[in-house]
Amino acid sequence: KLSRAVALVFAFIFAAFIVYAFFAMLLPQLYESVMNIVDNASTYFNSIETWATNILEGNPEIQGYVDKGLEQLRGFFENWVKTTFLSDMSTSVIAVVKSLTNFIIGLVASIYMLWSKDTFRAQTKKIMVATMRPSAADRLLALGRNAYRIFNGFIIGKLVDSLIIGIICFIGVTILNMPFPMLLSVIIGVTNVIPFFGPFIGAIPAAFLVFLVSPLQCVYFLIWILLLQQFDGNILGPKILGNSTGLSSFWVLFSILFFGGLFGFVGMIIAVPAFAVIYDLISRAVHRSLRLRKLPMETDEYRKLDHIDEKTGTFMELNKK
Repeated sequence: KLSRAVALVFAFIFAAFIVYAFFAMLLPQLYESVMNIVDNASTYFNSIETWATNILEGNPEIQGYVDKGLEQLRGFFENWVKTTFLSDMSTSVIAVVKSLTNFIIGLVASIYMLWSKDTFRAQTKKIMVATMRPSAADRLLALGRNAYRIFNGFIIGKLVDSLIIGIICFIGVTILNMPFPMLLSVIIGVTNVIPFFGPFIGAIPAAFLVFLVSPLQCVYFLIWILLLQQFDGNILGPKILGNSTGLSSFWVLFSILFFGGLFGFVGMIIAVPAFAVIYDLISRAVHRSLRLRKLPMETDEYRKLDHIDEKTGTFMELNKK
């Protein structure tokens, strides 16, 4: 109990330090970047209109469409600023109070859960053993261990990977003298948690912010993000994550679309490890059935399969009798 109490105290001290570091270092710079965008929005849109006019000087018809689109974009942005940053004070105070209340409740609940997690785990095993056959309980325990391994490896690895990408992005945009370096890096780092689509989701709003200041720098920024994501996808990501899920690229894409459609942003984050557990469960059931029927379990054995002879149980290939 003493070691558990000491570990719990140090865990919360470490978490408090991380939260403090976020508010002390990131939040002021993020606030400054956002307010700079809000205060200079008109200037940014005027510079874009001037740039578009110079580019499309010989195409008045196209220029008219571009000007109309920019006006609509300006109206949307100004309306978004009013509804987001200039909402009445009472609504903001209520939102802060609710967030603080939820934080305190979550903090207290996390203390109880961490303190009693071994007891909860033992109680779960006790119920399983009491209500299931030994073989079924053993399979469920194996599934739980595998699910823990997949979720733990993927989520922690992806968070570390996204943190490193955010730091590298900040260094790169600072060297390239990009506007809003901290804001851009946070957007890229946070959205990088989403597999496959994350780089594209983060690059679009980040590139738009750079485009407001300088269209030419926006091109450089997109090139930098492309190089950064190639580095992450081919070198950094595989080194950190390894093959923790065992899913092919198609199933990764399918799981993100499916879980994202059901649960939104959170679903896109947990999609890959959750589907990996489901895939592993189905795979175990299929292999067990094949083993009982004394049929081959390798997928390559079924590539040319046409049918199985009912009398001999022999595999019959395509175009063969």
